[in-house]
Amino acid sequence: MGHDAAAEAEFTAYVQERRASLYATAYHLTGDRHEAEDLLQSALLSTYRAWDRISDKGALGGYLRRTMTNLHISAWRRRKLNEYPTEELPESAGEHDTMRGTELRAVLWQALARLPEQQRTMLVLRYYEGRTDPEIADTLNISVGTVKSSIWRTLRRLREDRALGHGGDREDSFGELVA
Repeated sequence: MGHDAAAEAEFTAYVQERRASLYATAYHLTGDRHEAEDLLQSALLSTYRAWDRISDKGALGGYLRRTMTNLHISAWRRRKLNEYPTEELPESAGEHDTMRGTELRAVLWQALARLPEQQRTMLVLRYYEGRTDPEIADTLNISVGTVKSSIWRTLRRLREDRALGHGGDREDSFGELVA
């Protein structure tokens, strides 16, 4: 590896300081604790190997998130669609007044899971990570215009999702999901 003790200490300190935030990103991308842990470990290993080549340590967060996003998209493409969560709603979904909290989150995750991977990733970066359109464009290596139009179309698609529609007007669903 050729890492000196100072570089290793710097990397370790960075990981300890940012681990919770990075894990949250991994979890929102995967929706699974074990997959999130694996994804984070893979991204950290990749970053550790590239540590000496990363001149701007201030950009590490973006580098790690881009690495996690790319690893996740690659894994998702290999898996294809056979691991999608069920599209069936929880039994109580018809009871509009009870569609809050956990149930709403479950339905929203199902709706997110039905989205194409890149669209879901954009929403995670925007609404969980609080990333700007230029940051999302940079992370996914696409244009800002593509980010804006894709997010707009994706949100419209989610608003029209029949499953989400069972609960009435769901304009505020993402606010509740990320609360």
